[in-house]
Amino acid sequence: MAKAAYKSKIDANANEVLANVFSNDRNLTAPKLDVPNGMNYNVRLKMDGLDFLSRLTSDSITVAFFDPQYRGVLDKLGYGNEGVDRGKERCSLEQMSEITIKEFISGISNCLIPSGHLFLWMDKFHLCTGFSNWFDGTQFDVVDMLTWHKGRIGMGYRTRRTSEYLVVLQKQPRRAKGVWQIHNIPDVWHEKVKRGSGHTHKKPVMLQGELISAVSNAGDVVIDPAAGSFSVLDACQNRGRNFLGCDLNG
Repeated sequence: MAKAAYKSKIDANANEVLANVFSNDRNLTAPKLDVPNGMNYNVRLKMDGLDFLSRLTSDSITVAFFDPQYRGVLDKLGYGNEGVDRGKERCSLEQMSEITIKEFISGISNCLIPSGHLFLWMDKFHLCTGFSNWFDGTQFDVVDMLTWHKGRIGMGYRTRRTSEYLVVLQKQPRRAKGVWQIHNIPDVWHEKVKRGSGHTHKKPVMLQGELISAVSNAGDVVIDPAAGSFSVLDACQNRGRNFLGCDLNG
């Protein structure tokens, strides 16, 4: 086969593969959700996250975010500044055990629709040592990961932290075409969050908003059962989605 004809065939095959994977249209839809008693859209609910998840209908939610408070970080990294200065804010938050984190992820898996997404905030310690056991027994697969570069230097016993990580999980069946509709999101995202903004773990609103737009339709429901600063609420309001979420501190 001539070189030009061979190259043309390769290009045609590549374009066919891309057409089967990527799409700017989204055909995945979620059923109408009956909001449980005591809950309202787009407000800061004060309640236990596991109780919140137990009240949601199975296979009803399009997108979830989860930012665990990692007991393991405080126990195993031991920076030595717990209870001092900025460490005091981190330590004051109620820390989750590994069992509790698994219960949250199991509850999220139950209420997401098939092919729905969970965006799971991850620290460097668990990223290196492993976290796949957190979603044992669920229908989740890891499909991607992003690095959030915060634009400032943070703590670290050896290297100093400038980033956090967001693992993308999808409930089976795993698929991209007809589900993920924005294809220019970089996997290293630069966004500064102002210090002293009311919560020690405030997350990037613009990044979360872009991900919400990528995997949901206008009016869809996005949940966050451990909402912290309620940055996901802000992202939903910017993108025309309905937020349901809670935090122990409201």
